[in-house]
Amino acid sequence: MLRLLGSVVILRITLLLAQAQTPDSPVFRVNVNLVQVDAVVTDSKGASVAGLTAADFDILQDGKLQKITNFSYVSPAAKAPNSGLARKGDVPTLTPKLTPPDVRRTLALVVDDLSLSFESMYRVRQALQKFVDEEMQPGDLVAIMRTGAGMGVLQQFTADKRILQSAIEHLKYNAIRRPQLQLTDTGDAGGLSEYFTVGTLGAVLFAVDGLRDLPGRKSLALFSENLRVVYQPQGTQFTTANAGIVDQLQRLGDRANRAGVAIYGVDPRGLAYSGITAADNVAAMSARRLAQVLPRRLEDVSESQDGLRLLADQTGGLFLGNTNDLSGALQKALADSSYYLIGYHPDAMTFDAKHGPLRFHRLEVRVKRPGLLVRWRKGFLGNPDSDRPAPSGRQLMMRALHSPFTASGIHVRLTPLFANDSKSGSFLTTMLYLDARDFRFVDEPDGWHRAEFDFIAATYGDDSAARDVTNKKYTMRAKGSTYELALKNGLIYSVAHSVRKPGAYQLRVAVRDVNSGRLGSASQFVEVPDLKNGKLTLSSILLNEKAPAGGNADPMGSAAIRIFKPGQTMALSWEIFNAHAGGKGSPDISIETHLFHDGEQVFESKPLAADLKTNRDPKRVQMEETLELGADSRNGDYVLQVAVTDNLAKGKYRTASQTMDFEVAGR
Repeated sequence: MLRLLGSVVILRITLLLAQAQTPDSPVFRVNVNLVQVDAVVTDSKGASVAGLTAADFDILQDGKLQKITNFSYVSPAAKAPNSGLARKGDVPTLTPKLTPPDVRRTLALVVDDLSLSFESMYRVRQALQKFVDEEMQPGDLVAIMRTGAGMGVLQQFTADKRILQSAIEHLKYNAIRRPQLQLTDTGDAGGLSEYFTVGTLGAVLFAVDGLRDLPGRKSLALFSENLRVVYQPQGTQFTTANAGIVDQLQRLGDRANRAGVAIYGVDPRGLAYSGITAADNVAAMSARRLAQVLPRRLEDVSESQDGLRLLADQTGGLFLGNTNDLSGALQKALADSSYYLIGYHPDAMTFDAKHGPLRFHRLEVRVKRPGLLVRWRKGFLGNPDSDRPAPSGRQLMMRALHSPFTASGIHVRLTPLFANDSKSGSFLTTMLYLDARDFRFVDEPDGWHRAEFDFIAATYGDDSAARDVTNKKYTMRAKGSTYELALKNGLIYSVAHSVRKPGAYQLRVAVRDVNSGRLGSASQFVEVPDLKNGKLTLSSILLNEKAPAGGNADPMGSAAIRIFKPGQTMALSWEIFNAHAGGKGSPDISIETHLFHDGEQVFESKPLAADLKTNRDPKRVQMEETLELGADSRNGDYVLQVAVTDNLAKGKYRTASQTMDFEVAGR
């Protein structure tokens, strides 16, 4: 038995987020009383410029100067403390507690696998991996999606690096894609390319809509190498060989502007070579023909980037091409997190019905101080923002299910546990704890109390497709001591899900009290390993209070709740898979226990040899330990990590670890 003395306050492994709040000031607002636009001001080196006033700006609509009536400067707060645990060996990254005011930057990374070559996809994967591992900061909300996987591909915006790393691992070269850009004088392949371009824009629109309800100015980085739009600007309209594409681009730009999204077009080809290649039959070309081919190739590259340029220009973003530094391009996209909000009262003709709601109104923002550069959203369609109808209870639940912020009207604790049975295979046991005090009970005759709640649960796999969706309505009726115990100890539900395929999964649940309308939600990340690959693996840790001699265990110390009092003894059990057997058929395993506080290790036990006398199968080793909390342990959130080393194995897979969070309260 390990006895832990002293006190530490540890970060919980689960991502706990406060209920989303509407930002005080939308980034882009279009209505009959106010048009408001965000503008990014930089110096000649691209650094953000603060300290300007309304007098330093002019704003024009359709060439007419407007009187600035609203003005403010928005800059993200200082970095939140880095409470995540850096990846080290098999130790997972712990995500920080995050509330809407803590969000510094929101970024959607859209990979257009409908256009990327094999080489470009490799470079994009490397850049995204570096960003998540090394450059993602506390307060960043990120999602990764690809255009060729359908509308269900949108990943949940998250601060959990494990989810993002799993998404990056599943970015693959798409052989079914629109034709690759050919650096010849023959131009694009035509109709098929246009068809897939529309598919790309549809996926980007889906991402834009997903960003709409998140706070502040958002960035969307689109990695594509063939978004071709050949156009000639004529006033506010375009003449083009594919007018439908340009129309979609303008509509997409308008939707992005109203959602507060700036689009950054990234061409991952880097510095494209347009000279003579081995495939060219130079001997058969005349000097005149050769002189025509090379400029055409440069023009072909430029035309393939037109869609990216147009989207960036319309939304106040940047086109980031002709560079081999994709990581640097991402940093430029994220650097635009500080901006000025400039508003004015539009004239009555702006939204006059006879001029048509689809008329495009051009905006122009000028900064008067010399040497400064400004980027802004180039315009909007002539239909004002309308108040969206009040969402139904079902819609509110779906929003809570997919939101990166946990709805806290009902306190929910979610615990998914991975285990494996030699006959039935891998499965997840999901334990759900609900605080009954958050429900509104209706009094009924004879002392009965009744509450009803709607419940939605879904498991999302690596492809972000929903599996094992549960949608039910529950009625709770209790009276007397049973009712009092429910209010005191809460409600626990346990559901088992068989898992056919190894991989990373997200479990998300949402609960709505019918009588009060209160919402609660929770999400948790869990990995189901592939036990057939022979790697050392641990099941999840089952953690609960060990009942004292002659007494009963505290209900709050159950495996679903895990709230302990100082001085209590915790029992933990888990299973070890794929350990090597020695000459006598018995594994040689050592175990260490670790505790972490704000991303820093504060306790480490000495390696202890595992007692394997009762284990018959070396490939499935059952383990049990106890851990006694010190009587002076402080209240707070803790993370326990168990690390197992197979002393008979060699290489990087000889060690495996598992973590479980718990709380100490009641001192």
